[in-house]
Amino acid sequence: MDIYEIIEQLPHRYPFLLVDRVLECEPGKSIHAYKNVSINEPFFAGHFPHYPVMPGVLIMEALAQAAGILSFKTLGEKPDMTSLFYFVGIDKARFKKTVAAGDQLHLHVDIQRQFRNIWKFRAEARVDGEVVADAELMCAKSNLVKSTG
Repeated sequence: MDIYEIIEQLPHRYPFLLVDRVLECEPGKSIHAYKNVSINEPFFAGHFPHYPVMPGVLIMEALAQAAGILSFKTLGEKPDMTSLFYFVGIDKARFKKTVAAGDQLHLHVDIQRQFRNIWKFRAEARVDGEVVADAELMCAKSNLVKSTG
């Protein structure tokens, strides 16, 4: 999936869209995507100016966005004004190496289980084949009610 297809699958936009390309997606099973980490990222101005490091929470958010794409693809749906996936939980998060400007952050997410509107994933982020972070993520599908007034 290129960036135009990703934009159809996620409601996020700059500067919070953290998936640049999807290399593989097997609905109901797994996704492999990546984010190119550029020195121009807005967070690098303050984290840290003398040693730019991608914040761990944004690595987790990138993994959650990949999980969102996988969820919508699995359901055969696209996000709209009445349906979104929310990042609702994180367990066993570990950060093993820093992610710096110039890195390509590979996002590997597998569906562990789905019950009603709750999805659980095993997620791993890698740079140059080495694991930099991993976690168990939970997302919930929400059907929003549009306001009429």
